[in-house]
Amino acid sequence: MIHTQIDERGYYGRFGGAYIPEMLQANVEELRVNYLRMLEDPEFRREFDLLLKDYVGRPSPLYYADRLSQHYGAKVYLKREDLNHTGAHKINNTIGQILLAERLGKKRIIAETGAGQHGVATATVCALKGLQCIVYMGEVDIERQAPNVARMRMLGAEVRPARSGSRTLKDATNEAIRDWINNPEDTHYIIGSVVGPHPYPDMVARFQSVISEEMKWQLAEKTGRDYPDAIVACVGGGSNAAGAYYHYLNDERVRLIAVEAAGLGVDSGESAATSQLGTEGIIHGSRTLLMQTEDGQIVEPYSISAGLDYPGIGPLHAFLIDAKRAEAVSVTDDEALAASLFVARQEGIIPALETAHAFAALDHMSYGPEDVIVVCLSGRGDKDLAAFSAYLESQPLP
Repeated sequence: MIHTQIDERGYYGRFGGAYIPEMLQANVEELRVNYLRMLEDPEFRREFDLLLKDYVGRPSPLYYADRLSQHYGAKVYLKREDLNHTGAHKINNTIGQILLAERLGKKRIIAETGAGQHGVATATVCALKGLQCIVYMGEVDIERQAPNVARMRMLGAEVRPARSGSRTLKDATNEAIRDWINNPEDTHYIIGSVVGPHPYPDMVARFQSVISEEMKWQLAEKTGRDYPDAIVACVGGGSNAAGAYYHYLNDERVRLIAVEAAGLGVDSGESAATSQLGTEGIIHGSRTLLMQTEDGQIVEPYSISAGLDYPGIGPLHAFLIDAKRAEAVSVTDDEALAASLFVARQEGIIPALETAHAFAALDHMSYGPEDVIVVCLSGRGDKDLAAFSAYLESQPLP
């Protein structure tokens, strides 16, 4: 059995760590020293759990998808993170981090966002706590995720465009880190995924672990056992996947399926399939797998899905894939769009484009009629209606 928990230096195997400029040492060290103590504090847990219940609306349902199960010839369950307040799993992490920031005396919050769900979740908790909120978002993503931009602004957040590079998630993260360097005293950076310097990957995974914590008792109620045969989740940075896997990391009865964005095709030059195209390197403060040239320059990723349009993956996922504990599947834009339409018409659920990649991966998997498969339905598709509309217009009339 492989050891899947982070070590005292912030590594999963050889992936992780904290590769940061000197200006951020004090902030990151403050988090590292305090986060576990705060997470274990009874008063913190009480407030966190109460907000998840009464504000977020947890537990999120574990729904048996009857028609999908008939189609695939397996027992398909959907962990409905799309039903959370703000429409995705992101709120689990932002609730936790805003409580940390509050206890550390931070008055100014920054965040990065791609699909906009993390930006909305961050703006939401800042409004809840009365804190200043600045969200960095790539210009391309601002255009293609306009509904979420409007939601952030309505909640009182300032949305700052990232105009460098590919003007997507990677570049928004770069801008957020620059801001943090320039404002280290009063600012907390709410990173939206299991990426960045230690302790962020572990901290975010712990906040998202409520997903698998609930799955255990929900599966026991519905199937008579507290584990599935497979968990399928999309992976950009990978926080929804980390949360869905967390309580099963060392349970080798459970297949962990990590679904990446192949874009126009893994070998097309327009892809974000990091596990296949990436090599070991350092991005945004941690050692992980990332898409880069031989001399270490980042290769610009591409995906129709703004939340998967990232050149790396979280160090936990890099470790799981490298150790063959998780299986990586790559799904193209066209496959994800087709899966979105199929799920909508089979189950009456419109998934986010990110989640649609996870659904499309079911066509790449083998399973039996008694296998229990949980798909982490990480977000709803309201934000992607423009992409869905364009896709529908290209299809023959039903």
